[in-house]
Amino acid sequence: MSNYSTMEKTALKAEYDSLKASFEAYKAQGLKLNMARGKPGSEQLNISNDMLTVLTADTDYSSPDCPDCRNYGNLTGLESAQKLFADILGVEPKNVFVGGNSSLNMMFDTIACMMELGCSGEKPWREQGKIKFLCPAPGYDRHFGVTGYFGIEMITVPMTENGPDMDMVEKLVSEDASIKGIWCVPKYSNPQGITYSDETVKRFASLKPAAKDFRIMWDNAYIIHDINDTPDQLLNIFDEVKKTGNEDIVFEFCSTSKITFPGAGVAALAASENNLAILKKRYNFQTIGYDKMNMLRHVKYFGDLNGVLAHMQKHRAVLEPRFNMVLDMLEKELKDCGVATWTKPNGGYFVSVDVTEGCAKRVVALCKEAGVVLTGAGATYPYGNDPKDSNIRIAPTYPPVEELAKAMEIFCICAKMAAIEKLI
Repeated sequence: MSNYSTMEKTALKAEYDSLKASFEAYKAQGLKLNMARGKPGSEQLNISNDMLTVLTADTDYSSPDCPDCRNYGNLTGLESAQKLFADILGVEPKNVFVGGNSSLNMMFDTIACMMELGCSGEKPWREQGKIKFLCPAPGYDRHFGVTGYFGIEMITVPMTENGPDMDMVEKLVSEDASIKGIWCVPKYSNPQGITYSDETVKRFASLKPAAKDFRIMWDNAYIIHDINDTPDQLLNIFDEVKKTGNEDIVFEFCSTSKITFPGAGVAALAASENNLAILKKRYNFQTIGYDKMNMLRHVKYFGDLNGVLAHMQKHRAVLEPRFNMVLDMLEKELKDCGVATWTKPNGGYFVSVDVTEGCAKRVVALCKEAGVVLTGAGATYPYGNDPKDSNIRIAPTYPPVEELAKAMEIFCICAKMAAIEKLI
């Protein structure tokens, strides 16, 4: 197939007519295919079903720090759960707070806490006038939703192959004390699947913000979500901030949402003792303790970090063929015609595709017309504004394999149709 940009208009029109015929044939099938969210599919959820029978009527519901996990108490979580998450994150158990089922909830609460209580001896953020957050983009739409909810101004920072543009980050935070934080997905970023380089992590740990109460929101959602034999390696930011004496600058988050059950997993955060003390002031009034039965269930099921890593290999067996299918389809259908570029992640939950500039909204609309639901164009940018209207997030995990293949066929047809429409 020739590159569309070099083809004569008559040839392009013939190509478009052929694509349109295929599009109409799919449209006539009345399909309902969904690649909109990074949700585990049923095959992945089934991997963890045995966890549901770990606790029985005859179970000893005690743990060394809790006489009966069915009761109130243990604000920061069971010690055994703290230890499990500490091993996943590479931190000390004393720095871990184990919460409910949602790390996004813990991120929201952390921002709320800074808004209401402040940190580092500074006034609460809500008393400081207009405040700002840095938002690497393409990025995670729900991060942008949280900051938008609190009325925080969002500043887009371009992503590079090594992570956020650190020259820009360092300049902005050193000059503007109203910038209070930055969102980060440091390993297998959402949606590009980029892992921050060692240099990027070290530069984050060495930041010298004008605002003493600046915080890095380090959402390590995909820390152990590798899908092939060449996994990315991420430098441990807590090791690095200890070297720079910058321990208070970072909050790290993770969960088992894409390890066990998204609606019934366990979330945790890691932070310095100073930061945890601030959070506890809020959590002391918000809850008497999160679901210790679920924590106990996870600890008994996995045992230790090795048990978690063995479990992740089962997920890999489900996900690797899906990602390979998506990448192979993009390579086969879109490479030669020159209408898109894409990332090739070694893990995480997404493939990021940049279609012809000015065409993302059109591609998403065409896909919807043919029965394929995608994440909205622009969602990966603050305020839903992709300045190039090109980025689309592909989520290969949720549909069954046969539906995924059909959805990708339709996506490629729509990407080519939109590109030709732009050309002619």
